Amino acid sequence: MTTYAIGDLQGCHREFVALLERLSFDPRRDRLWLAGDLVNRGPDSLGCLREVRSLGEAARVILGNHDLHLLAVARGGATPKRSDTLEDILAAPDRETLLDWLQAQPLWVDDGSGSDRRTLMTHAGLLPQWTLDKARALAEEVESVLRGSASGAFLERMYGNGPARWEEDLDGVDRLRVIVNTFTRMRFIAADGRLDFDAKEGLDAAPPGYSPWFTYPRDDDPRIIFGHWAALQGHTPGTAVRAEALDTGCVWGGTLTALNLETGERVSEPSRQA
Repeated sequence: MTTYAIGDLQGCHREFVALLERLSFDPRRDRLWLAGDLVNRGPDSLGCLREVRSLGEAARVILGNHDLHLLAVARGGATPKRSDTLEDILAAPDRETLLDWLQAQPLWVDDGSGSDRRTLMTHAGLLPQWTLDKARALAEEVESVLRGSASGAFLERMYGNGPARWEEDLDGVDRLRVIVNTFTRMRFIAADGRLDFDAKEGLDAAPPGYSPWFTYPRDDDPRIIFGHWAALQGHTPGTAVRAEALDTGCVWGGTLTALNLETGERVSEPSRQA
């Protein structure tokens, strides 16, 4: 059995299928971790959702910011953005089945080792101020709300850049929002954990006083797999932790990348996006 982790699909269905073929992926034998953002911006978000869901227990999926945006549009009354490519999902006959499946996905997966050196995956990364146990518990808070009767109310109020920093005494929507933003939107942070939401390019775009989250040391030593940050092109220079970036910008004309979690080998499929 081989376990692969693949970066942001963002509707790049043809490339996803081609990459699985390149890997000789067999869902009866192999396992797949998907780093979130299955949908949006690319041409076939519906195909991506159907393909991943069809893999059943062979695929472990986490929610990214674009996946949550889809849920907010479909079930939270959010306004679609001009750049969205979600219409095929919203008009699909199996829309509700797919949305129910997506909404049940977590913000975090790990290899179950239970140690400080375990391999884990979140969409944007891991805040240095959070221990592994703390981060997992906070992810579960959001997951519980998304799977409960109050999910619609939360999705209606999920958007926003504040609070920009985690505080232990946060509660209600503010608490849930900062957890979601950290797990799904984080790139540059200040030393106190404050998030910047404006800079989205490469490392030289860091605002004054901010650095990539993975350049801050931790007291533990997990292997952190993440997507979200296409401008990194899979590289994490200056890392103070074992962080491995997966988003290599397929939807922007780059590649779709799979990481063999056992060997560290990377295999990429070129983008077919014009």
